[in-house]
Formats: sequence, C-alpha cells, structure tokens
Amino acid sequence: MPGAPEGFTYRVRKNGDVELLHHGRPAVVLRGAAAARFLIDVNTEDPQELMARVTGNYKHGNERTAKKHPRNRHR
Repeated sequence: MPGAPEGFTYRVRKNGDVELLHHGRPAVVLRGAAAARFLIDVNTEDPQELMARVTGNYKHGNERTAKKHPRNRHR
C-alpha cells in the first residue's frame, strides 16, 4: 500500500514509559495509562499505523491536493 506509515519503532523503558521513535529519533514518550493502553493496542492493531496516529505523523488527507497546487507542480 503506497503511503503506508513506516519507520516507527518503540522501546519500553525501565520505569514503564514507552518511547516511540521515527527513523531512530525520539518522537513521543508515553507515560502511565497512555503507555499501558499503547502496549495493549500494539498487539491487536497494525503497529506502524498505531504509532503514526499516536505521534501525529499520520496522513491528513490533503497530500494529493497539495501535490497539484501550483506552488508544488515543479517538484
């Protein structure tokens, strides 16, 4: 599927926090209930899509429209 989220990984810290990384760089740290909920959801959903949603780095629906904009046509 073109445009599918990729490059996301996560690691669980000793204190229970979950750190989400995008291409190896820290994007978000989840703590407490959000971290627990993420660890449950990551096993039941598509992990890449879930991490994209949590970090806010998710398709906004305007990519195709922006590509056709006169300012971006030469790119």
